[in-house]
Amino acid sequence: MSKRTARQPKVTVSSGYQTSVVRTALAVLLVVAGIAWIAVYVNLAKDAAVFVDFPGAKAPKDPIPWMSDLGRYNFLIGFLAIFLGLTVAAHPTTPLGRGRGVVVGMLGCFLIGLIWIVTFYFIGQDGAIPVMKDLDQYNLLVGIGFMAVGFTFATKWE
Repeated sequence: MSKRTARQPKVTVSSGYQTSVVRTALAVLLVVAGIAWIAVYVNLAKDAAVFVDFPGAKAPKDPIPWMSDLGRYNFLIGFLAIFLGLTVAAHPTTPLGRGRGVVVGMLGCFLIGLIWIVTFYFIGQDGAIPVMKDLDQYNLLVGIGFMAVGFTFATKWE
C-alpha cells in the first residue's frame, strides 16, 4: 500500500501552472526577515556591539543585548536569510520560478551582485553606505552570493 502524502495548498493560475502559496509566502518572509534583521542590527544594536571601553567613556544604550553579542554574525544571518528566500523563490511552484520570472530573478540577482561589488570597489570601506563600510572585504562574498543565487535561477530556465 502506498503512503499518503500531505496536501499543500496550491492555486492554479490562468497560465495553467500551480502556485504554492506556502512556498511563495515563505520566500517573501525569508527575504523580508533578512532585510529586517540587518536593519535592526545596524540601527539599534550595532553601537553596543562595536563599543570599545576606555576610561571615561559612557557605554551606549543596548536595547537588544543578545543581538549585540552576535556582532558581525548578524550580517551573516541576515544575508543568509535573503539568499535562502531567493533560492526558495526559484522553485517552479512560485511565480519567480517559472516562465519570465526565472529570467527576471536570474538577471536581477546577477545585476545586484555585480552592482554590489562595483559599488564597493568605487566607494571602498571609507564610504558613507552603512552596511558596506561595516562589511569591509566581506562585500565581495555578498556580491558573489547574489550571483550564486542567480545561478540557481539559471538552472530552472527552459
